[in-house]
Amino acid sequence: MPSAFEKEKDNSLANKSEKITETLKRAILAQRLLPGAKLGERDLAEKFDASRIVIRQALIRLANDGLVTIERNRGAFVKKYSLQEAIEIYDALTLIEQGVAAQLAARLDRAGWQILQDHIKLQADAIEREDNDMADDLGAGFHSLLVSLTNNRVIQDIHAQVVQRSHLLRSLHISRFDYCNLLEEHSKIVDLLQRGRLKQVMELIDHHHHHVVRGYVMDFSDHPAMSLHEALSPFIAEGGGSGASVGTAE
Repeated sequence: MPSAFEKEKDNSLANKSEKITETLKRAILAQRLLPGAKLGERDLAEKFDASRIVIRQALIRLANDGLVTIERNRGAFVKKYSLQEAIEIYDALTLIEQGVAAQLAARLDRAGWQILQDHIKLQADAIEREDNDMADDLGAGFHSLLVSLTNNRVIQDIHAQVVQRSHLLRSLHISRFDYCNLLEEHSKIVDLLQRGRLKQVMELIDHHHHHVVRGYVMDFSDHPAMSLHEALSPFIAEGGGSGASVGTAE
């Protein structure tokens, strides 16, 4: 049976691993550690003044969250999507949402159309304020809202699983979206649906998702990588001497 000291030591190591996990996650989601960046155990152990066992635990947690890939004999890297993977994610969304559009064109009532129009208005307001983060959230939310109006839990669950992958892609990769253009396409989708122009809706949904894929930066050769020290500095409170303690961002 483990002694009280051993239990306390295990808890301390687990807590340190969790804090390191959170710090690395913040740096990745802030796109300071770019997709494909090497996460060397030795360098991280020195940076966090932690054992490699603790670092390995943190990297495994990040891999379970889909933010890191661990390759045998090569080590850990920030997850990097290929262009083909991005296309497949948005092709899946296209197929689901085209089926949803076919249902809604025949079934949606006046209240449902108003819900969609109100959402588009919120997105337009965010763009006018130049609040790109809000516009991005509302833009992605439009598609989930569209699917929710089917009141079909199975379709919503399948769509949500694919959307989760797209959110991870969006978090990891730099994007250059034309928010005004995306908003205009949302508005056109609703307008065409209301008028029963289903063939045009199908084509526009396909075009729209390919437009989104083209907004992601998949080649990082023009984006010089930061060192681990540079990438992590905003999220770590530097301590005295050679060690560092994990802190929170300002």
